[in-house]
Amino acid sequence: MSDKIALSTWPTPMEPMPRLAAALGLREDDLWIKRDDLIGLGGGGNKVRKLEWTVGAAVAAGADTLVTTGAGQSNHARLTAAAGARLGLDVILVFPGTPDSAAHASGNLVLDSLFGAGVFWAGDSRPSDMASVAEDVCRQLSRDGARPYSIPFGGSSPLGAQGYVEGGQELLAQLPDVEHVVLAVGSGGTMAGLTAALGVERVLGVHCGAVDDPAATVAHLAGALTHSDIAPGSLRIRTDQVGAGYGLLHEPVLEAMKKAAVTEGIVLDPVYSGRAMAGLIAAVRDGDIRPGRRTVFLHTGGLPGLFGHTETVQRSVTALRSYKPA
Repeated sequence: MSDKIALSTWPTPMEPMPRLAAALGLREDDLWIKRDDLIGLGGGGNKVRKLEWTVGAAVAAGADTLVTTGAGQSNHARLTAAAGARLGLDVILVFPGTPDSAAHASGNLVLDSLFGAGVFWAGDSRPSDMASVAEDVCRQLSRDGARPYSIPFGGSSPLGAQGYVEGGQELLAQLPDVEHVVLAVGSGGTMAGLTAALGVERVLGVHCGAVDDPAATVAHLAGALTHSDIAPGSLRIRTDQVGAGYGLLHEPVLEAMKKAAVTEGIVLDPVYSGRAMAGLIAAVRDGDIRPGRRTVFLHTGGLPGLFGHTETVQRSVTALRSYKPA
């Protein structure tokens, strides 16, 4: 019997994007958007599907405290904090940096605070060290009498990825003739679950720079879900939208964000969904996605992170149009 806990209502909407499709040179009914940004908990986003499984396991294990890692503007951390608040669990977020990092807090950090999460600042620890720092935090919490449960970076484990096996099945029920599903690849669990549900041919991931080897990461998780060996080279993953690195604004991403906004009123973030849209646009340009092929863009959320990304905010405000009556 599953330990999954319901944290939202399903399915999320599937909506057409005819104006954006036409702007990209596709047919008006080719392009659709799966609105996982509209998941109700904590400001929305794809991580809720994973948390239904990972937090369910934590509750089943008798935990009273959730511990997870991420960057300061982590959407996963924000939604873990929200899940803890809903279920009456304490939450400790392990972030790189120092308390000074929050001196001018914005975006997800503001919501982390509103949800009542605590932050353990890990100083100059490397991203590869964060899991071991979280383990140390769990050991200290246990010594203090708490019952901690560690949730992996991005919620991406075979258990968490099960949320997107369900998400892929939900998507297929809404649009059975889908040929391409385009999404951001962060910690890999979302793409792994969709690959398990839809097959490698239909899923196109766009690497965001969060992990060193996205293909190997996704292949490992998807293989665990399907109980099979999946060759990393068989996966469709674009790596052309990372730019100067994870968290840094990439010019085609800003252009993709603008195009989605002015054609469909859809807001994307500069780290994940904006990169995924830039990858979709590039895939149309180079012929990987062609007119007449039903394509779904998975909107994974991340709106609060937009307001925590200083360069994107400043450049958007600078570009604000002025209107002067004649």
